[in-house]
Amino acid sequence: MKVLVIGGGAREHALCRSLSLDPDVTALHCAPGNAGIAEVAELHPVDQLDGAAVAALATELGAELVVVGPEAPLVAGVADAVRAAGIPVFGPSREAARLEGSKAFAKDVMAGAGVPTARSYVCTTPAEIDEALDAFGAPYVVKDDGLAAGKGVVVTEDVEAARAHALACDRVVIEEYLDGPEVSLFAITDGTTVLPLKPAQDFKRALDGDEGPNTGGMGAYSPLPWADPKLVEEVLETVLQPTVDELRRRGTPFSGLLYAGLAITSRGVRVIEFNARFGDPETQVVLARLKTPLAGVLLNSANGTLDDQAPLSWSDEAAVTVVVASHNYPDTPRTGDPIEGLAEVAEQDAPHAYVLHAGTKRDGDAVVSAGGRVLSVTATGTDLAQARERAYAAVGRIRLDGSQHRTDIARKAAEA
Repeated sequence: MKVLVIGGGAREHALCRSLSLDPDVTALHCAPGNAGIAEVAELHPVDQLDGAAVAALATELGAELVVVGPEAPLVAGVADAVRAAGIPVFGPSREAARLEGSKAFAKDVMAGAGVPTARSYVCTTPAEIDEALDAFGAPYVVKDDGLAAGKGVVVTEDVEAARAHALACDRVVIEEYLDGPEVSLFAITDGTTVLPLKPAQDFKRALDGDEGPNTGGMGAYSPLPWADPKLVEEVLETVLQPTVDELRRRGTPFSGLLYAGLAITSRGVRVIEFNARFGDPETQVVLARLKTPLAGVLLNSANGTLDDQAPLSWSDEAAVTVVVASHNYPDTPRTGDPIEGLAEVAEQDAPHAYVLHAGTKRDGDAVVSAGGRVLSVTATGTDLAQARERAYAAVGRIRLDGSQHRTDIARKAAEA
């Protein structure tokens, strides 16, 4: 099978790594990719938001499966253009991707499906904003209705900070605060059958102890030793399947990766948000544990034949990912700094630890930073403690001037 992956972050590197290990994949391409992905796939320049350009590239390459990684191309309708060209594509249509593209649309779908979520108001005027903030009180949860690369959400005790964020958005969702630990649960679906993956937990705040601003994610781990063993079954029954059924009922079937961000509250499981694609950095740890070859599962989703899929096989090992971010992330990150130590990790830490590239590019013989989140250092181990130890040992070999990373990824879970 010839596969084309669209995107250029650590999520796409994780996908390409898994696909490169699949014996059924005879040729692997990525557009636009990054310096790390270039080691496992052939790279091609493309405007990933241009559906016609992506479809033309897939046709030219003779791709038999296109995997769209990031949310922006999905919301822009890139999957529709590839489907129209007659090529199987893993990723939802523009209409179905509104589940991530609009928080208000997602709330409407959840209401129709009877999915448990936070009470909320959709606001477009200062008066509506003030009324909603007053109704819920602190802590305030304010979400930009549209895409914001994981940084459109503010959770704060400061009403003025909440109001300022709300006023900066054209349309905003203000909702009640959900207590309890958060869980990310992915499911692969063809619009009818829903196949849940293993749960993970990510760390959104920039600094240790969940301090600092929200980011796209600073690390993740799987499995969750503290979670109820029946959690996945419960979420499939109360969240994932009803949402997929509701979207099909509306005439906009969802095919691809449905991501449920969940809060395990004192009153039960509640949906914080839906995403329409693999999450970053949770993908890095979930795929590190998946033993079933990936390409066939994604193709079954694309072809509507997921009911033929054999049960997924998983490693009992734990996985931890630590994100190495550039100076000043998540504000305006500094780029162009050389990255050293990658060869040392490959020589000394493989196969238990490896580096997935996010914001990187080649500059002559050097690999340099090219974004906010630069690398996802991923490791596996017999338990979370060993996976953590291996991940941080590998992080310690990497040299990137001014870089930052959290030191407490998976610490509490490993010590529990």
